[in-house]
Amino acid sequence: METFLIKALQLIASLSILVLVHEFGHFLFARVFKVRVEKFYLFFDPWFALFRFRPRSSETEYGIGWLPLGGYCKIAGMIDESMDKEQMAQPPQPYEFRSKSSGARFLIMAGGVMFNFLLALFIYSMVLFTWGDTYIPLKNVKMGMDYSETFLNIGFKDGDILLRADDKDLERFGVDALRSIIASKVVTVSRNGLEVQISIPDDLMQRLMRDKKGFASERIPAIVKELPSSDTPAALAGMQAGDTILAIDDVPAVSVYELRSLLELRKSKPIVVTVNRRGSIHSLQLTTDTAGYMGILLVTDPMQVYQTTRISYDFLSSFPAGIKLGVKTLKGYVGEMKYVFTKEGVSNLGGFGAIGNLFPSTWDWHAFWEKTAFLSIILAFMNILPIPALDGGHIMFLLYEVITRRKPSDKFLEYAQITGMLILFGLLIYANGNDFFRFLFK
Repeated sequence: METFLIKALQLIASLSILVLVHEFGHFLFARVFKVRVEKFYLFFDPWFALFRFRPRSSETEYGIGWLPLGGYCKIAGMIDESMDKEQMAQPPQPYEFRSKSSGARFLIMAGGVMFNFLLALFIYSMVLFTWGDTYIPLKNVKMGMDYSETFLNIGFKDGDILLRADDKDLERFGVDALRSIIASKVVTVSRNGLEVQISIPDDLMQRLMRDKKGFASERIPAIVKELPSSDTPAALAGMQAGDTILAIDDVPAVSVYELRSLLELRKSKPIVVTVNRRGSIHSLQLTTDTAGYMGILLVTDPMQVYQTTRISYDFLSSFPAGIKLGVKTLKGYVGEMKYVFTKEGVSNLGGFGAIGNLFPSTWDWHAFWEKTAFLSIILAFMNILPIPALDGGHIMFLLYEVITRRKPSDKFLEYAQITGMLILFGLLIYANGNDFFRFLFK
């Protein structure tokens, strides 16, 4: 429950920031062009609001709704999610959206997307300025990787060290390395000191989405971090913090992953654990509990095992680096959108549960701001899609007006808005339904 609450709080805080910045982009450009903004809300407020106020002499009501599915900025003279037909039936007023030039209306509609993207670039810059960029070069992962079943099936072996995707050197482990591998024809790895080439199938991404097994993880030796209690099987057998576990019943346990696999087969059984203690080999006898645990905590952070590289940024240099990172993230996300329209992609769509799982189970400001920047880029891109009810839909109709010199009728825009909202609600229900079924059958 505690993990759920921490992730939920991070999700709500992150989305609140993104929604406020997005709607402020619309608000700011509306005020620049002297368009009246009637309401500015975080979250939606059908029937009632949790909080609302209107400053003295202000035309805008500010508030917080009870339905946390986004937010909105009600702009006078515009067909939006408020569906204010009465206002649209009146003659246009100088302060209304529909009375302004196409250029002004374009900037008002694009303001939210623009501000979300600028926010992502700013956050990335400040993350790099505050924490720098620390990573493990793949060449330093001397034990190689533990690969998922999907990768093992196409020719990878646990312990392979990633070297190149086609002719591109693989520098660090992560989403960029995975994208490079998926886009390549051949991946070169180091296996037992020899370079081995592995052919990459064209449908690797579809296999990954279908299998849901993930990519890989750095191999970490089974080093005992601590013994949380003195009466656990491991502690009673004489195991100590700093011991490196080498084998279980003479079966090698090279990595944490292999150790866990071996213990999974030895629940409530007597075992012999071979450990290396400061260069000396010891054999310890103990009996695991019903879950196969010995009562130890292992080192699980590869940063504590392998030599890292750190790049530091001063305030000024952090901005070009943050912009580069933001643009690269956007390009990567756009490139992956083609998979959404496949059978495997549709089945992997996720809602708020999937988004919440992006955040760590403990509050970490570094991770929080990185995920918030990533979500800001996603929100910007999704909102610019030419779907009625989204900013991109409004911009699409505006471009139609500029090109044809004919304005779509209010009735057409009204029906388009309703259609777009039905599409979005359908996607919302489907994506969150996927989350629900994944939770039930995980």
